[in-house]
Amino acid sequence: MALVTSTEMFKKAYDGGYAIGAFNVNNMEIVQAITEAAAELHSPVILQASAGARKYANPEYLQKMVEAAVNNCPDIPIVMHLDHGPDFETCKACVDKGFTSVMIDASSKPFDENIAITKEVVEYAHAHGVVVEAELGSLAGIEDDVKVSAEDSSYTRPEEVEEFVSRTGVDSLAIAIGTSHGAYKFKPGTKPQLRFDILDEVVKRIPGFPIVLHGSSSVPQEYVKIINENGGALKDAIGVPEDQLRQAARSAVCKINIDSDLRLAFTAGVRQTLKANPDMFDPRGYLKVSRQYVKDVVTHKIKDVLGSENKA
Repeated sequence: MALVTSTEMFKKAYDGGYAIGAFNVNNMEIVQAITEAAAELHSPVILQASAGARKYANPEYLQKMVEAAVNNCPDIPIVMHLDHGPDFETCKACVDKGFTSVMIDASSKPFDENIAITKEVVEYAHAHGVVVEAELGSLAGIEDDVKVSAEDSSYTRPEEVEEFVSRTGVDSLAIAIGTSHGAYKFKPGTKPQLRFDILDEVVKRIPGFPIVLHGSSSVPQEYVKIINENGGALKDAIGVPEDQLRQAARSAVCKINIDSDLRLAFTAGVRQTLKANPDMFDPRGYLKVSRQYVKDVVTHKIKDVLGSENKA
């Protein structure tokens, strides 16, 4: 099976009350872990690369790793997606290189400017058979080159979504309902709560339209503990409760982005293995453990959070 767009994926997810996992990739082991878990669970999956990942790994290397994954997992649909494309040029480059989905993130711009930039990307992408995700509202936190302070973050305004979707022609919409980027999403002692009232109002205004949640890592405390017990210093790292993500997936949320959880699992594997084996110098030794930890996270997300098992 060749790379696909998310169009059919999202239609099935919307109708079936589940979400597709969009997992960020940065290296070979992470690509392998995600796709092996998805293949074993017969789940559709989105492999997404941020601008930062493209700088780190080199766009050509990323593309070839994803192509290899597609060849090794012929029975599941896989989307290759650009996460947080900062401008038209980056989106165009990814369309031209074979991505089947791109996100243009002009959410920090004024409303009309966001529309104009998004529409330009949509027109080019659609002409090449590629789908487009855009964002309304701004998530707090840090992810690669995306840095938004709590003061500058804002919830999505439901009254804007109809106009935005109709004027841009976008295929899916990322909204801000209380998730945030990074491992430090909420203050200790607080009860994280997503704004389902905003999600419900958005659904009323654009029924049947695929919604996306960014910044949806739950920050598994077992990996935080492993990291801290093996030389790390992750204090007060708190994520989004998984029961709330499952609730969102039963609604109009068709795509849930997960990045920090993979980074935590990967780092936990490296730290734990090297501390337990101080004489180890073969990267295959500790990267094998990290790959398994990432695979464990993806397996759990597909089965227990996203609900996408056996949906391929």
